[in-house]
Amino acid sequence: MSAQKPVLHVDSLVVEYGGRAAFRAVDGVSFDIAAGEVLALVGESGCGKSSTARAVIGMEKPRSGEVLYRDRPVQPLGMRTRPAELTAIQMVFQDPNSSLNPRIRVAQQIAEGSRAARARGVDTEAPSHWLKAVGLSPTLENRYPYQLSGGQRQRVAIARALAAKPDLIVADEPISALDASAQASVAGMMRELCVASGAAMLFISHDLSVVRLMADRVAVMYRGRIVESGATPVVWANPVHPYTEALLDAIPHPDGEGVLPAAPASEAPSSWRTDIPEALDRVR
Repeated sequence: MSAQKPVLHVDSLVVEYGGRAAFRAVDGVSFDIAAGEVLALVGESGCGKSSTARAVIGMEKPRSGEVLYRDRPVQPLGMRTRPAELTAIQMVFQDPNSSLNPRIRVAQQIAEGSRAARARGVDTEAPSHWLKAVGLSPTLENRYPYQLSGGQRQRVAIARALAAKPDLIVADEPISALDASAQASVAGMMRELCVASGAAMLFISHDLSVVRLMADRVAVMYRGRIVESGATPVVWANPVHPYTEALLDAIPHPDGEGVLPAAPASEAPSSWRTDIPEALDRVR
């Protein structure tokens, strides 16, 4: 990992639900993410991944522990009282049908992200720019979410997050609701846009086949705890924890083919490449 100060620092995070007989969903989780880095948090459903993500952006109040964005505590505050600086943390949810307003046109949805950037004194581009950045035609600006496919809606949600010029993107299972043909494309696009903008990303997923090619590092979560973490190629080539081995063994492979050798995230298939406008270089 880079020696530079992390964009996100999580230390001994604990999230509990319920009253006297509280259920501990997250139990002492710690990790850092540097600028331009993609950290994947992986594990089966119910292991605490989404609870971690919600605590990182302030949607859940931790029982204990620390979440720092650029050395500033992330407090569980409502949007009306949230400091403008913390709008540099943006989330992409699993289901765009619930995260997009069905009564607002695409351009207006993306403009919400632009307003967050301007509130921090950061210039941003027009909605058409961000539609192009995520591989959509600007002609979709005046459409409503119901007029788009599932993959297009998720790309709009990503465009809205990017329009806020984030330093940190938290993506909670952002491709699981998409069909198989769109998953790799959207995941690869998200990685390339993060690299281009210098934003850090916490990528929550149970799909290790995608994580393997897009994440710089991976943290394996089991029953609320991180049981193994490291550079993605290293974890793939030499898993230490039995749960990590079980997850890797569960990845389906085409008949007659063995497990592909581990590859660094920078070697994503060329089919993932997307034409990113030159203006995206001005994000930072």
